[in-house]
Amino acid sequence: MARISPWIWYGALLLAGAVLWTIVRLFPAGLPMFLPWEFHWVEFLATFLALGWFGRGLSLLPPAQRPAPWRQACFVLGVLSFYIVLQTRIDYYAQHLFFAHRWAHFVLHHAGAFLIAMGMGGEALFAGMPDFLKPLALARPVRAGMNFLQHPAIAPVLFVGLLYFWLIPAIHTRVMLDENLYTLMNWTMAINGVMFWSLVLDSRPKPPARLSHLMRALMILLIELPQMVLGAILSLSMTDFYPVYNICGRVVEMTPLNDQHYGGLIIWLPGTLTSFAAMIVVLVTMRLNEEKAERERDVADPRHAGSTL
Repeated sequence: MARISPWIWYGALLLAGAVLWTIVRLFPAGLPMFLPWEFHWVEFLATFLALGWFGRGLSLLPPAQRPAPWRQACFVLGVLSFYIVLQTRIDYYAQHLFFAHRWAHFVLHHAGAFLIAMGMGGEALFAGMPDFLKPLALARPVRAGMNFLQHPAIAPVLFVGLLYFWLIPAIHTRVMLDENLYTLMNWTMAINGVMFWSLVLDSRPKPPARLSHLMRALMILLIELPQMVLGAILSLSMTDFYPVYNICGRVVEMTPLNDQHYGGLIIWLPGTLTSFAAMIVVLVTMRLNEEKAERERDVADPRHAGSTL
């Protein structure tokens, strides 16, 4: 059976997006929770192009080069988690409750990005994307930008810095009242999360991975304490730092301080647990790579097999 032309698939995707956009525009208040509160083409296309290219890439790659099934599941779940917080009714709650906003950003910056990084889907994505886009992905400015953003001295500062920056009260107030800035905030958190966790959770040894396992563990420690401090400040403070949610109108009855305290706890506890999970992944990865290196050495030189120090 002949394969369906990719252009037919792209056309079907655009048609589905147009139908969804029309439904959201005509019936904004009567839609179920799983449909968008506000439809955005960029988020819609980014989600389903990523999933489509990933699936196509898996079919093109030799079996030995495909990520394990559990990694494939991680990638798909991570991408879908981004879609859920950005393109369902959850986004409405995130615009009207501080703690819902923190849950959304926990997914974008931590949990969902963590899953995407664990999926190790870069090779499949590259194989599945259209040929005319591949030179752009390999262009020197793109590679230089990624090398800079994933530099071990830059990555942890940027990871924590963006978290703090978007929660500066004056900036947060401005962002929550401006749709363009709100979208920019979400995208920077999502992209930064994926880039950081992809750097830390790379299953390969160095080289070809950018960092040694020791450096990865150090980066996890560097981001953990500032998150705990920020979470503790917001969850224990008796000052309402974000009155903008009084302006937007809370959709659940709760006091501003309770809303802020719950949001601080989300930064403090789930954020810390994500760092612990990353540390476990790094330690397991280090051990697996050591065992693989030992097996390869034994195959290359049988005299070392079964030797002890």
